[in-house]
Amino acid sequence: MGKSIRAPWLKFYGDEKEHLEYPDFSAYKLIEYTASKHLNNYSYNYYGNRKTYHEFLKQIDEVARAFKAIGVKHKDVVSICMPNTPEGIISFYAANKIGAIASMIHPLSAENEIKHYLNISKTEWLIAIDFTVEKIDKILKDTRVKKMITVSVGESMPPLIKSIYTASNTTTNITKALKSLNPMNYINSETVESNGKKLSWKDFIRLGKDYTKEIDDEFRGKDIAAILYSGGTTGTPKGVKLTNLNLNASAMQNFEHVACLRDKDKVLAIMPIFHGFGLSVCIHCVQYFGGESILLPQFNAKTFDKILKKYEPNVIVGVPTLFEAMTQNKNFNHMKLDYVTCVISGGDSLSIELKKKFDDWLEKHHSPTTIREGYGLTECCAASCFTPLNNYRPGSIGIPYPDMYYKIVAEGTEKEVPYGTAGEIVITGPTVMSGYIHNRKETKQTLRKHRDGRIWLHTGDEGVMDPDGFVYFKGRLKRMIITSGYCVYPNNIENVIDSHPMVRMSCVIGIPHPYKVTVAKAFIVLKDDVRKSDELLNSIKELVEKNLARFSWPYDYEFRDELPKTLVGKVAYNVLIHEEEMKNRGKKFLPNEEILEQVGEDENTDELLDKMKKE
Repeated sequence: MGKSIRAPWLKFYGDEKEHLEYPDFSAYKLIEYTASKHLNNYSYNYYGNRKTYHEFLKQIDEVARAFKAIGVKHKDVVSICMPNTPEGIISFYAANKIGAIASMIHPLSAENEIKHYLNISKTEWLIAIDFTVEKIDKILKDTRVKKMITVSVGESMPPLIKSIYTASNTTTNITKALKSLNPMNYINSETVESNGKKLSWKDFIRLGKDYTKEIDDEFRGKDIAAILYSGGTTGTPKGVKLTNLNLNASAMQNFEHVACLRDKDKVLAIMPIFHGFGLSVCIHCVQYFGGESILLPQFNAKTFDKILKKYEPNVIVGVPTLFEAMTQNKNFNHMKLDYVTCVISGGDSLSIELKKKFDDWLEKHHSPTTIREGYGLTECCAASCFTPLNNYRPGSIGIPYPDMYYKIVAEGTEKEVPYGTAGEIVITGPTVMSGYIHNRKETKQTLRKHRDGRIWLHTGDEGVMDPDGFVYFKGRLKRMIITSGYCVYPNNIENVIDSHPMVRMSCVIGIPHPYKVTVAKAFIVLKDDVRKSDELLNSIKELVEKNLARFSWPYDYEFRDELPKTLVGKVAYNVLIHEEEMKNRGKKFLPNEEILEQVGEDENTDELLDKMKKE
């Protein structure tokens, strides 16, 4: 640790190690090594189909051989467009075993988004869930993809559940739940013809049986293992390059810092594998310590009680909206949750009020634990700061992980501010990404070498650190909306809306929502002589729904004659945010000096607000 780094939080570690020894090998190798200690433990559970670590390693080897059989080479990119299914995690580790790079794509991404991810990563090999086939077919010719392997959500289900899922005209709850993932028509992967670019999962596995050569593990800690997609500091999607060291350090740090995870613990893997939180915490960390990942490709918060009753997980990892929904679910009444020993919240801010409410709820249901909040971002492999065991401070996101160091600096500088002063959160340590794929400019802005010789990740988030090293998240300096744990980028939505022939310009902001916490709202200015109408609004919505993932769709649209502007002509989106806040509170918009501070846009100044006062 550099002498210039203050780390007052270390005194709160207790039995936790301050420093860990990280291996210089692949993510797969870490799992192979630790699995040897508990081969008969269950690795995962998928609708009752449970596999031991011994069986899991055999499945990874099968897929690794299949990859080699179709021609995947060291450092090739394999895109995995999958929800939480066994094939998704097996493909991730199999790619890693042969030294390929796994690019993790959200399967509900729009076709143009998928095309962007495939092209920016230079993907030649694609593993895709069956319900994405229709939209991927439309863009495949515009990519480098040589082979697409399609997988059914039902592939690894037990026979009875699979038969229910695949039965025609079924109306069972499970089929409804799983097919709700699907914006397209359901396609059974077993019917995919194994010719041209497409290959069914079963035929893919068969090809691997003929590959008998030894698989050399050439991966080292510094090598890129995965690409995940994040907004970066400017709030536009970037491919985040994560190394084997990043992933392994994250797994080891999570286990050490959470401090209550045990061999054979069952962990509910709700957070998706294409999300840093899901891949790092719910999968890689669990597989590292010998736990069991309960894989759910989709879940309904309203029926969440049935999931807990069926699986009795020891660890629940989720976003605040999930925990709010649990407190409102009357089906939990009289349920005993004494098996729940750890609850982790991430992906969005956990309010003090919700923490108190959920802690009371856990106690009422006989759980011995309380909810603990973590903070992180994809650029540092998800969580890197977490509430220590038995030491919560209201409003705090906790203290940094072992070997992770936090500073609060004046925005745009590397100058550390005094304790208790707000500034930008910056992070250094072994989980910090190697950079953004094919984007040197953004990488340079985000990863900066400070005078202490370390590379610091500038998060774009505002925070405060107290004298004991506890960190408090205050807000996002970058334009990004967090809705139900998903990152939504206003620039993306605006670009799509602005491409409509009748639209002159648009601005998207986040507005409060009673369940999702925040959702997107679009303000639209039409071209001269164009009149607003329901038909035009529907046309704009259709354009958005074609080009953006469902969770990115604006919850509300509003036509405006003009949008507020700064003195240099930029859209003053913070003014719109303030207007919505006032509207939400039922108050009339009356700017004053206090509001000037709240608005905070660099050129919003008195001129703009004075004009609004007069109006």
